[in-house]
Amino acid sequence: MFVLLGLFMEMSGLSRALVGFMASLLGHVRGGLHYVLIGAMYLVSGISGSKAADMAAVAPMLFPEMEKRGADRRDLVALLAATGAQTETIPPSFVLIILGSVTGVSIAALFTAGLLPALVAGVAIAVVCALRSAKDDLSATKRLTTVELAKVFVTALPALALPFIIRASVVEGITTATEVSTIGIVYCIVAGLLVYRQFDWRRIYPLLVSTASLSGSILIILGMATAMAWALTQSGFSRDLAALMRAVPGGAASFMAVSVILFILLGSLLEGIPAIVLFGPLLFPIAQSMGIHQVHYAVVAVLAMGVGLFMPPFGVGFYAACAIGRASPDEVMGRVWPYLSAVILSVIIVAAVPWLSIGLL
Repeated sequence: MFVLLGLFMEMSGLSRALVGFMASLLGHVRGGLHYVLIGAMYLVSGISGSKAADMAAVAPMLFPEMEKRGADRRDLVALLAATGAQTETIPPSFVLIILGSVTGVSIAALFTAGLLPALVAGVAIAVVCALRSAKDDLSATKRLTTVELAKVFVTALPALALPFIIRASVVEGITTATEVSTIGIVYCIVAGLLVYRQFDWRRIYPLLVSTASLSGSILIILGMATAMAWALTQSGFSRDLAALMRAVPGGAASFMAVSVILFILLGSLLEGIPAIVLFGPLLFPIAQSMGIHQVHYAVVAVLAMGVGLFMPPFGVGFYAACAIGRASPDEVMGRVWPYLSAVILSVIIVAAVPWLSIGLL
């Protein structure tokens, strides 16, 4: 249902309204559209359950205008990949839902806990953008008047409300993490029909087919990963891994540091969902026994896996960003590291400061 929600957001015009408002707000400052890209991914990310869908919804709306202002497409694709890693903890991320399901951690708590860490990562990426756009030429840009900006805001208000409605419904206990997707779908249909008038009934069947194929692939991954997890447990691997992780000197701090490295590697080689299903049930009890809050550990794990997912040369998300941005991976690979380094620094900060994960609980 979350996959279908993401597709309905794009078809009904909500995604375009979100990005359009942010572009109007920040488009006149140096690096403004880079900040818009970061913010747009923060707002729409996780709703579809697919990073490729998130990036595909944002990039086509921003890249042409950014290139008109002199941005290099290869640099834009690198930024897009980094924002994909940044927003892995944004609710209602499918990875968070799976993590809560296989580890027993409250999904509502994960939805609340993921907001600040992603914001920290976004700020870190924004700093890199600010440094790289310090000499941008803004002579051709136009700043909207207050009246024009107010009109754009009113137009975007229904779209801006959707992410908050989804998160508030889960956090306040009005719906479960699964049920809230249907509320979002109904909201998109109503907004598309009555507000944006872009709802195309002829596209419903292709969207249902896309939803079924993506959901089916996720279920296949889950099934095979669960079978592999059972095999690893039966072989004694889980016991050996637990013993190895417990033996790491330095206590909880060292365990967290090793976990960050491990989850980055797992995210690069296995992607997020299989890695969570395979290693979540093994490592989370160890973290809890060492006094690490499960929600804090979960957020760090997902954020670290997001880095791995978009880290070249193995990260699948990196190649998806290149495909969506129509740029050669070889040319983007060297440009993505400043942005990814900012995300890695934010992972370290989030791991060292538990309040960023559990302070809002």
